[in-house]
Amino acid sequence: MDHALQMPEKDFKDKLKWLMLFRVLFSTLLLGSSVILQLGDSPPPIGPPLKLLYGLIASIFFLSILYALVLERTKKYITFAYVQILIDTLIVTVILFVTGSFSSIFSFLYLVVIIYSSMLLSIRETLVIAAICSIQYGVMVDLEYYGIIYPFVAEKAMLASSHPWNQVLYKILITMTACFAVAFLSSFLSEQVRSTRKELRVMESHVKRVEKMAAVGEMAAGLAHEIKNPLASLTGSIQLLNEDNHYDPDHDRLMHIILREADRLSSLANNFLMYARPPAAKVETIEFDKVLIETAELFEKDASHDGRITIAKNIQSGIWISMDPVHLRQILWNLLLNASEAIDGQGVIDIEMYALKNKRACIKITDDGCGMSPEDLKPIFDPFYTTKPSGTGLGLSIVHRILEAYDSWFNVESEVNKGTTFTLQFKQMDSPV
Repeated sequence: MDHALQMPEKDFKDKLKWLMLFRVLFSTLLLGSSVILQLGDSPPPIGPPLKLLYGLIASIFFLSILYALVLERTKKYITFAYVQILIDTLIVTVILFVTGSFSSIFSFLYLVVIIYSSMLLSIRETLVIAAICSIQYGVMVDLEYYGIIYPFVAEKAMLASSHPWNQVLYKILITMTACFAVAFLSSFLSEQVRSTRKELRVMESHVKRVEKMAAVGEMAAGLAHEIKNPLASLTGSIQLLNEDNHYDPDHDRLMHIILREADRLSSLANNFLMYARPPAAKVETIEFDKVLIETAELFEKDASHDGRITIAKNIQSGIWISMDPVHLRQILWNLLLNASEAIDGQGVIDIEMYALKNKRACIKITDDGCGMSPEDLKPIFDPFYTTKPSGTGLGLSIVHRILEAYDSWFNVESEVNKGTTFTLQFKQMDSPV
């Protein structure tokens, strides 16, 4: 996916504002330096180059005002960024033409455009901008060399046509190489910065969830115990009463309703207790891929899905983690169940598992279901929050609590009508001898 699309909308809009501010500051600097140069001559020269330069500066100011007005009325920020950057490449070409074309000292402005393009666009798109800058520069210098256009220069010896063809070609190639090198390096660095910021946001969200769950967990443990004891007594008493009473269809139906709802409350209390205080773990060093494949195959054959779910697996072998196998299977089953419930009718669940460089194992479970909006995604780990009519809202909360005990990392990404991806990271262990 294009990383520009992955950038939060507010961040992208803020960067566009900074770009417009930078453009205004640059125009002001250019205007000020031009005025200072004029004041140094007596009488001040007002020739075609300066008139064209003043017109260009005025155009930049006008475009900046226009961009500011459009920014508040558009939602297509990426397209808007493309338009601004393409216009900037043309402006730089005109500045070079006004200041001497082949002999201009402002060819570095192409690199400035490429650098801020990398902050907004992907590597591929930044390379396209670099190609556009290179083409514009090459065409301008070629037209100057063959005498088709004549830039504003003080001396004829500074024209491209006054230099050997190999020197002209050399400067064109050097400029093009610089454009592509800067495009690649600046895009790579920008991608690293974006990735780091995304990880920091995820970790910040994880820490907040852990703190919130810890506070709720302490209260939940005592509450669940207090509910379970009288509930067990109530269920036993009703069963005894049901055995002593003579058969009555209405009474029998009511007794079954009471027992059914009591079992439901008991199950809810057990789940709540598991969320509050997960059972003690029997930690083992287990081969991750075997448990994952086994759980996925059992889930795919489960009769409750009626054969409507297909699981695609891309699993790296030879990865070991330290964990209670029961807890791992419970986590995987809950996530697969959550993914299948998000799919209406036939669907596919993709499971990908691989090792990371930092001695961690990563697993991604992706469905092609209904997805979730950002509003639904924020409280997804809160206890009792659910969008399902029959759900309790404890499944993902329990998964998060179990993972927390193993110092593991859990994140969810989702898009409406496209699906959801659960990403988990575990500490990777060395293979047992």
